[in-house]
Amino acid sequence: MRFLFRWLWRGVLALVLALVLLVLLLILPVGYVEFACVGPESDGAAQPSLVASDWQRDESRTLTTYPEWHIVHAYDDYARVIADGDPHDFAYVPAIAGFWTSLCPLKERADQMGGMTGEQKMTIYTIGVSFSLEMLAKAAYEETLGRIATLLRGPERAVLDDRSAERAADYARFLQQTPWYKWPFGDDIKVLENEGGEGFRDRERRFALRNEAAAKSVYAGLIAQAVEGIGADALRMRSVVSGVTENRLSAIDGITVIGANDAGIEIETDRYRRFTRLAEEIAASGGDFVEIAGNHDILFTALSSQPAHPQAVYSFPRQGYGDFRHLIVLPVAALAKRLRELDGLTLEHIHDY
Repeated sequence: MRFLFRWLWRGVLALVLALVLLVLLLILPVGYVEFACVGPESDGAAQPSLVASDWQRDESRTLTTYPEWHIVHAYDDYARVIADGDPHDFAYVPAIAGFWTSLCPLKERADQMGGMTGEQKMTIYTIGVSFSLEMLAKAAYEETLGRIATLLRGPERAVLDDRSAERAADYARFLQQTPWYKWPFGDDIKVLENEGGEGFRDRERRFALRNEAAAKSVYAGLIAQAVEGIGADALRMRSVVSGVTENRLSAIDGITVIGANDAGIEIETDRYRRFTRLAEEIAASGGDFVEIAGNHDILFTALSSQPAHPQAVYSFPRQGYGDFRHLIVLPVAALAKRLRELDGLTLEHIHDY
């Protein structure tokens, strides 16, 4: 009995120690970014805005929107990898490292734009820790039981290997314009229950992915309730454009012309990926941005075959694609000209505010 008690006590101590180490591992990058990634401070005084104050947003938001998009990109990379590979082929730890290492130079730059607010930090650090925990959990499973299942399966993919890859690609596209918690995780569970064979790999995929979808469904419900309580972020944005006529702007689907002012023409558009596509059309029409959401500097991401770019504040490789992503900050007034002259870059996303 005494031996059993000691054995149980050691097991509890080992579990507690493992949990403490996990917590430290998760919060360590938060502490590093918060205290080591510090740039020159500014007073945060905003330049006069051409749009109404209700439409002006903090300039640092162009930088603080990226971390959430890093997670979107990670899901896209994951979908690309498992399209013809297996989940254990995805490099989970580098995906986590990319989140925190990209956040460091962005926070330093944000300090020069008035700094991140406490609410922005809380949001970014929370999603960063959640993302890290999710990736570590997936890595632990896919590198052990998941890998064993693929070895028993052999080289021929199971039905649910392909079906889960299709769903992952759909999910990655969904995230381009819509918050993750609005994805119908319940449909994923139905797909897993109604499709696939009874081979070991299909049954293993059904078990793993059904539990993952069920957990995310519960978490998504909680996030949706929280967002409902505090209010969702604005989905529309106003900008001022010059060098193009009101008629030409009105002809572009997705642009609402508000009217002319001394600096140009004020327009209203959707945000997120839709704005990126609209900005491309405005630039192609010869237009230039005077300001966006009342701001004068902006971040965009671009892709190239080169591992670095002289203007990038951060560059890193994309998994499954064989190319590199670059984070570039430039004046809003130079954005349209840059879109017309990408010089070997491929525009990915313009990070609005």
